[in-house]
Amino acid sequence: MGTDSVLIIGSGPAGYTAGIYAARAGLKPRILAGSVTAGGALMNTTEVENFPGFADGIQGPDLMENLRRQAEKFGAVVEYDDAVSVDLAGHTKKVAGGNGQSYKARCVILATGSVYKELGLPEEKKLNGRGISWCATCDGFFFRNQAIVVVGGGDSAMEEALFLTRFGDSVTVVVRRDTLRASRIMAQRARDHAKIRFEFNSEVTAIHGEDKVTGLTLTDTVTGATRELPAQGIFVAIGHAPRTDLLAGQVELDENGYIRVAAPTTQTNLDGVFACGDAVDHRYRQAITAAGTGCSAALDAERYLAAVADADSIATALVEGSLNG
Repeated sequence: MGTDSVLIIGSGPAGYTAGIYAARAGLKPRILAGSVTAGGALMNTTEVENFPGFADGIQGPDLMENLRRQAEKFGAVVEYDDAVSVDLAGHTKKVAGGNGQSYKARCVILATGSVYKELGLPEEKKLNGRGISWCATCDGFFFRNQAIVVVGGGDSAMEEALFLTRFGDSVTVVVRRDTLRASRIMAQRARDHAKIRFEFNSEVTAIHGEDKVTGLTLTDTVTGATRELPAQGIFVAIGHAPRTDLLAGQVELDENGYIRVAAPTTQTNLDGVFACGDAVDHRYRQAITAAGTGCSAALDAERYLAAVADADSIATALVEGSLNG
């Protein structure tokens, strides 16, 4: 495989939007979309109501499919492969894929996104898929007529809770604080639903069950008192962490692992390496803001490649002039 002009690591709104803009600029970008994570977190989302242009909303997977097809329409090449190691410091960037393929590019756009945070309890790994889940749309069906717990107080937790009311007898939302972080509209929808109740100032400190979840222990974050809560399903919705482990020692990261960029540009500390989406943004974390920074990264990459081409042309002209003189 030859050297690409632009290699985009990651898909989701940021990666696919970068692909659309880079492809329309004639750069023929290659997108490493991921072997099982293509499309990013929105592939696990039901209705997206706040992405501009869809007055009646759109399903998350449908939105990502539209973005992927649009990128390919203009000439982007989508590879369903994972980046497993990178060498981004040189003039030619090198990336090793999980399927054994090697990729080279003059410019790289990092759109690696984020992953679900875990509770950090020992039972979490053991009972993963046996009552513990991070995706209501994936697993909600398995908890019909059962008691369900959702852990978290943000918009994602409210969305999960509301979706799970279609299946469970009850949905209990466990929140560490005494209030919700969710937007007003999402919080009110959850509060108004007859099947949803809240456990505020509460933290999950143990999960019970051998072969499947049977309940959990809640600890009061104010008094320290503990209580047991029966449940057959636990859905964890406490946020995300940037997927940047691959990039440690390559690009500069902040104290929380997010990629540092020279705002308002998407330029990292390495020439020819740009970053966008949830791997950069720990403030907004919205599909539309990720898409916006994906656009910015593609424009920055285009300008970088043009500047490199101009510099190469000048250098060639000077050499030729010197030889001819």
